[in-house]
Amino acid sequence: MNTRNKKKTIIGCIVIALALLTFSSTPFQQFASFPEKIRMFQGSLAQLSLTMPVTATLTSTDPDVVHVSSAVASEQVDLRKPLTIQPGKPGGAKLTVKLGSIPVKTVDVEVLPELKVIPGGQSIGVQLHTAGVLVVGHHLVESQGKKFSPGEVADIKVGDMITGIDSTRIRSMDEVGKLVDEAGKRGKTVKLEIVRGKQTLVADLKPALDDKDKKYRMGLYIRDSAAGVGTLTFFEPKSQKYGALGHVISDMDTGKPITVGEGHVVQSSVTSIEPGKSGAPGEKYATFRNERVKLGTIEKNTPFGIFGKMNQLPAQALETQPIPIALGEQVKPGPAEIYTVVDDQKVEKFKIEIVNVVPQKYPATKGLILKVTDPVLLKKTGGIVQGMSGSPIIQDGKLVGAVTHVFVNDPTSGYGTYIEWMLQDAGIDLRKEMDEKRRAS
Repeated sequence: MNTRNKKKTIIGCIVIALALLTFSSTPFQQFASFPEKIRMFQGSLAQLSLTMPVTATLTSTDPDVVHVSSAVASEQVDLRKPLTIQPGKPGGAKLTVKLGSIPVKTVDVEVLPELKVIPGGQSIGVQLHTAGVLVVGHHLVESQGKKFSPGEVADIKVGDMITGIDSTRIRSMDEVGKLVDEAGKRGKTVKLEIVRGKQTLVADLKPALDDKDKKYRMGLYIRDSAAGVGTLTFFEPKSQKYGALGHVISDMDTGKPITVGEGHVVQSSVTSIEPGKSGAPGEKYATFRNERVKLGTIEKNTPFGIFGKMNQLPAQALETQPIPIALGEQVKPGPAEIYTVVDDQKVEKFKIEIVNVVPQKYPATKGLILKVTDPVLLKKTGGIVQGMSGSPIIQDGKLVGAVTHVFVNDPTSGYGTYIEWMLQDAGIDLRKEMDEKRRAS
């Protein structure tokens, strides 16, 4: 290798080494990880850190929405120190960092109206009535010596929701039996209005006369209600909206989500607990208490729980004052607490660890991985058990999410969902409130 080529090789190695040192340096890594967008609530602060030995100019397109230290459009900042971002009124603005006249970084900042809710933890009973009657199976009718299911002949499937018969709205199983028997006696075929997934269908069904009880039957097993227990996640006192469970309620036979016609939540008391163990999730056993006293309505059943309105915060609340919520990107791995009931109606705090957070730009379940660390809860339940779903997760004084599922092979661990998605399904739309406040101002 001649001298000239040697020099090129040496210079190339030096350039590569300098590049590696630059890319691996703390200032460069912090600059590279500088967020493109920041969401924050009124009344909160955010810090950005570059630790670069330079002075820069930071400009805001709207200092009334966001600024650094004083409400001015442009100011000098020392990048060796963390930048404290201060929100103003709800809205959006851009922060631009300039070295001299050269812009080196722009951050979109969205300031949301302050939102606080009361965390739950109370054990609640759930009483649901479906929006029609749910087909959960077929049965054979013995008619004129033959056994068959008229419903199966009419291509009615398990999981279908019958919402009407001959243009009559259906809300209960009793209504179905009466209409079908009357039509059969007149020798008529009934028209069933059916919801199948996202489709609305009409099916013709010929009732069959049961040889034993002399009544006309459809040959279908149907259900019009469901009941169970879970945990209240939050209550928003201004709107009286609440969220609970953290996951959808599905029919026990079909496994399909239940479409709510109407429903109520009532008080519930935990009577005993079957501790969880590997391969066998545990369970809270509870009874409805003061069943005639309805705490609130159930208006929605979604992948993130049940939602509706309550007249007031249920008794036995651990917290009676609203606390802030955390956005998904503000939740971090580390210590946290859950509020839940393991005895009667007493809400207690228990220590957990948020093991992992899954960044989510759009609503999705299982955003958090949790591990129970509290020795008292581990001794009592073995970890996360059925009926604990919806237990609020608190981190750094903020409501960050809710418990949703347990790991079958490790009951000490499970999943949680971000509180942001539950609030959205409850009808508490942060951006809508922001737009309303902006119009009002």
